[in-house]
Amino acid sequence: MSSSHFLKLNNGESIPAIGLGTWQSKPNEVARAVEVALKKGYRHIDCAWAYGNEKEVGEGLRASGVPRSEVFITSKLWGTYHRRVEDCLDETLARLGTDYLDLYLIHWPVPMNPNGNHPVFPTRPDGTRDRDESWDIRGHLEGHGRGKVKSIGISNFSEMMVEKILTTANVIPAVNQLELHLYNPQHKLVTYLKSKGILPEAYSPLGSTNSPLLHDEVAAEIAKRHELKTSDVLLGYLLRKDIVILSKSVNPARIEANLIGALEAYKRLTTEDMAVLDDVAANGKQKRFSMPPWGVDLGFENWG
Repeated sequence: MSSSHFLKLNNGESIPAIGLGTWQSKPNEVARAVEVALKKGYRHIDCAWAYGNEKEVGEGLRASGVPRSEVFITSKLWGTYHRRVEDCLDETLARLGTDYLDLYLIHWPVPMNPNGNHPVFPTRPDGTRDRDESWDIRGHLEGHGRGKVKSIGISNFSEMMVEKILTTANVIPAVNQLELHLYNPQHKLVTYLKSKGILPEAYSPLGSTNSPLLHDEVAAEIAKRHELKTSDVLLGYLLRKDIVILSKSVNPARIEANLIGALEAYKRLTTEDMAVLDDVAANGKQKRFSMPPWGVDLGFENWG
């Protein structure tokens, strides 16, 4: 089984629509997970400087035997590096053991003090995030890392934040990676992004650890009718909406099942199924799992 499902970016590049997420994957587990994923047919690995495991991701890439040119690799610029983009990018490239990225994202629209009391999460004396309030995030979408990055994009940007950067950007972001799933579909934001030519990507498409999504009665009933697993429906639902899905697992069987199941659900879900699934969150199940205490209004609906 190969991830032959691709979507087009606004700069003409293609992106595999099914990827392996590496957030919260432990360093001693992620290398094997990446190796297994690539051997099973994945061609898209989603990383970030802040995850602290990019060196092991690179080890998994090399162990798989799959040529670098066949793998789409994403990483992300962290908030303490907004004034030092090239430094963060070079650290990521060195850790991954590659000389370019296919996609580089601004991880959060929250610049933080580069000289604070912690390299990842600097805090102020009162314990709140030490944000770099004098830095204008709009200056980031101006180039492509001097040939080191094929496409650039954003992550965790609301419509308000996208509008802010589009006022001055010379480059329209290729993607916006968001928490998107059955309980947090963000229909309005997804529609807005597509109107701007920005491809939505879904992290946590199955929810978080011990997620209630996997026990959702509506998704389970649809899965039963199509002889699928509930997780297949959750992934196929987003795939049918032309949203890139980034499921995360370090279990070899689960890694393969997510790929196969997503593609099967993509083929089997009907228009009626999609309409029913679209209404699940609005019918009392709206839930967002990732809401870091940034101390600033990011402009999202259903935050907090």
